[in-house]
Order: sequence, then C-alpha cells, then structure tokens
Amino acid sequence: MDPVPDNLRGRPFTTAQAEAAGVGRRRLYGSGFRSLHPGRGVWCLADEPLTFPLQLAADRLILPPDAAVSHVTGLRIYLPEALGSTPISPRHWSTNTPRKVRSEHVVLHRRQESLWTQEVDAVPILGPDRCLVDAAISLPLADIIRIGDALIKEGLTAAEAFTEFAWSRHLHGVRRSRLSAWRMRARADSFAETDARLVLNVCGLPEPEVNGVIVVPERVEPWHGDLVLRKWKIDVEYDGWHHERSAAQRRVDILRRESLEAAGWLVVVLTADDLRSVTTLVGRVWRALVGRGYEGMPPTYNHVELEELRRDPKPPK
Repeated sequence: MDPVPDNLRGRPFTTAQAEAAGVGRRRLYGSGFRSLHPGRGVWCLADEPLTFPLQLAADRLILPPDAAVSHVTGLRIYLPEALGSTPISPRHWSTNTPRKVRSEHVVLHRRQESLWTQEVDAVPILGPDRCLVDAAISLPLADIIRIGDALIKEGLTAAEAFTEFAWSRHLHGVRRSRLSAWRMRARADSFAETDARLVLNVCGLPEPEVNGVIVVPERVEPWHGDLVLRKWKIDVEYDGWHHERSAAQRRVDILRRESLEAAGWLVVVLTADDLRSVTTLVGRVWRALVGRGYEGMPPTYNHVELEELRRDPKPPK
C-alpha cells in the first residue's frame, strides 16, 4: 500500500483534500484512517492522537466560516490547567449565520447579535466573559464562581468587569451569572480555595482574604496565606498536594508554618476530606476563631444555600 502523504499527517482533512493528496475515497474507510465527523467527510490518520486542538480543527471543517468556540468549550481553552485539555464531546461553537450543522460532536449556537471574537492558538473564540455567561445556564453556581475566580487570577477578566457584562446583557446565562458575580474574588489559586471560602461565607463566618500577604519580623519577603483571617491572625491553608510536591517544597511548607506560628499566627490546614464535610470544615475554622477571641454568631449551616451552590440547573427546554 502506498505511504500516507506527509501533508495529511498531524491534522484533520476532508475527503476532497485526501483525494487531492492521492488517497482514494475507498481507502479512507480502511483501518489506516479515522472518521472524526461520521457522514461529514472529515478524517485523520488512525494513529493520530485525538487531542483537543485536533478536534477543534476538525470541527472547523464542517462549520460556517464565522464560527467561534463558545460556552464551556471556550473556557477550556482559556483555562487549560484548571479545566483540562483532554478531548471532549460535544463541543460548543457560536455563529451569526442561519446554517445548521448536524453532528453528535458539535453544538452550534445561532446568535442574533454580532459576535466579538479573538484568536487563541489560531482558534477563533468568544471573549472569556461571554463564554462564562453562556456556560452559566448549565453550570452549578459554585462552578460559575470557581471559573470566574480562575479567569480573574489569569488576568482574563475582573470581578467588576464580569459583573458589568452580566448586568448589561440579555443572554440566557445572565441570571445565574448575576447570582454568582458578587462572590468572585481575585488571587484564588485553586478551585479548592474557592470552595472553602464559599462554604465559610455561606455558613456565616467572616470572609477571609484570598492569598493574603503576611509579614513576619524575621523575613524580608512576606509569606502568602491561602485564606487569611487577619484580625484573628489565622491562616487557613488547603493542603491538596497529595504526592506531587517535591521534598524541597515540603520543607519550604514546614518552614513557612513554623515561621508563621513563631510570629503568633495560627495555621489551620484543610484537606480534601474537610472539603467533603461542611460541618468538619466550618467547625475547625469556627473553633480556631473562638480560640482567638471571635465573638460573632456561631455558624448557621444554611443547607438550602449550600445545596443551591452545588445544584445542577434544569436543562433548557
């Protein structure tokens, strides 16, 4: 059998492009090739890694020229570390054209208003605020806040900008976006930190500073705490390292804790198990606060609001 032409490697291609490169239509249905959009004449080599960028490139071969990545698919492009970049289906795109596309792997949203797009890695995509508002219709409130925190941390939006966007648009996801925007914060380093902050807030405890600066006398450079309750000199840390931290990093963490405690700070270390138990997480921080002289109301454990944070919205009709 003739070798596969080099110009078909590393990318998706149409039946016409394959034939132009010398690969007949019948050969495409053999074991050496994979159909990426069955019935639509889009292919790649069978041994080609099915990556997220390859999937997006294949989508563009069946979509209208103005189509741009949107919704949660766009958020994955903006936040590859937080949301992952593994292959997904279906993938969401938006267009201003009336053209319809039938594919189990693609959802094409028709938009009446002009779409503002930009390119990320040569892929057209709607802005991060728009992607999050569009995705909000199908996300729990906690996920909207998590992703909003991550977009702010990466400098892709700001809490004020997202709030203004949500309140100035009439899109399907604006209601859920407006319910979430006021809880977004800058400098959150992980979804776990956002989760812990939301639980403490919903249960009525003081809201901590996110990634707050802590100055100690013996150090020129300050430390940074995950969730800092400065008035009571409490630093709430999330220890989610499991096995990925090096011995050197673990040593830095130990020295950091000893330094903070020597300066009069109380360090409360949360784990994944604490995040799975609201009463445990809140109880640990509550006891730390009381031990440091906190005289506020005890936690309320508002289960209705906690459930609402995690509840999947009803799918649109």
